[in-house]
Amino acid sequence: MASLNSTRRDDDSVVLVQEDFFARTLTLNRPRQLNALNFEMISRLLELFLAYEEDANVKLVILKGKGRAFCAGGDVAAVVRDINEGNWRLGAIFFQKEFTLNYLMATYSKPQVSILNGIVMGGGAGASIHGRFRVATENSVFAMPETALGLFPDVGASYYLSRLPGFFGEYVGLTGARLDGAEMLACGLATHFVPSTRLSSLEADLCKVDSSEFANIQAILDQYSQHPTLKEKSAYYRMDVIDKCFSRRTVEEILSALEEEAAKRANDWLSTTIQSLKKASPMSLKISLRSIREGRLQGVGQCLVREYRMVSHVLRGEVSKDFREVQLTDIYFFVFFPELLYFFV
Repeated sequence: MASLNSTRRDDDSVVLVQEDFFARTLTLNRPRQLNALNFEMISRLLELFLAYEEDANVKLVILKGKGRAFCAGGDVAAVVRDINEGNWRLGAIFFQKEFTLNYLMATYSKPQVSILNGIVMGGGAGASIHGRFRVATENSVFAMPETALGLFPDVGASYYLSRLPGFFGEYVGLTGARLDGAEMLACGLATHFVPSTRLSSLEADLCKVDSSEFANIQAILDQYSQHPTLKEKSAYYRMDVIDKCFSRRTVEEILSALEEEAAKRANDWLSTTIQSLKKASPMSLKISLRSIREGRLQGVGQCLVREYRMVSHVLRGEVSKDFREVQLTDIYFFVFFPELLYFFV
């Protein structure tokens, strides 16, 4: 048994483990890849979360990322290679394990606090949004860009996107729009907003709590949390247009409604939104919209099971070939985050 205040780390590990009193801090450790989840990381996280749930000495799990990202998604480069070699089932195993981790987090009996101090995309959202507490900062950037990849928002996204205010989830899921920390808090993707300069103090206080009571963790987080002002051009100020357009039944009707609004009052937000939809995979848009709509009526487990079946069809090439024709780094990082190019050269 570890001592009450000890640290066990292996700097070469893809997941760093720190033991402090009654808390376990897990740090995703692939900073050059923006902590993109590979099979080894997912397997290790699943192993640790299962062990901690049975360990009476562990009261709280803190999850964060090393470097500028919490987690930029699933590292599907190997999945794409497997598909191209005719081994789609290996990709299915990757997603099965990832979705199992998502479900465990969604139903976890102990508090999970995810520190989202950086990029949160795709699989990174699945590894955090399902947890009870999500702490955004001024550095947080959230996006679900799967429709540009020939996929659809998965990792249980049809569950949590469908539960955002109004039809904001359809907007985020279909366009791949980027949200900052203030917007994440406003729409409910984050439960708290804490300036990055106060994260060390927050973590230190959390580690001292000898309790798995959610109310006790909530009280500490509330002491540090702030309510930042949304930027003037925030999409959250466009909720009236978003609800009017993204509530439509089909992708074609959504696009038509947006174009009608643009004809009345041209602005950059409408133009950007329309272009995002037109550049995305048409089949992915249709699948994504239906998935989010079905998610409104399903529990998290049902959503994950359905999404796994859907992704298996995509991996087999039975739905769309778009996924086979893109590469993770080319799209995820350089289209959505061109300023991060220097990380990979």
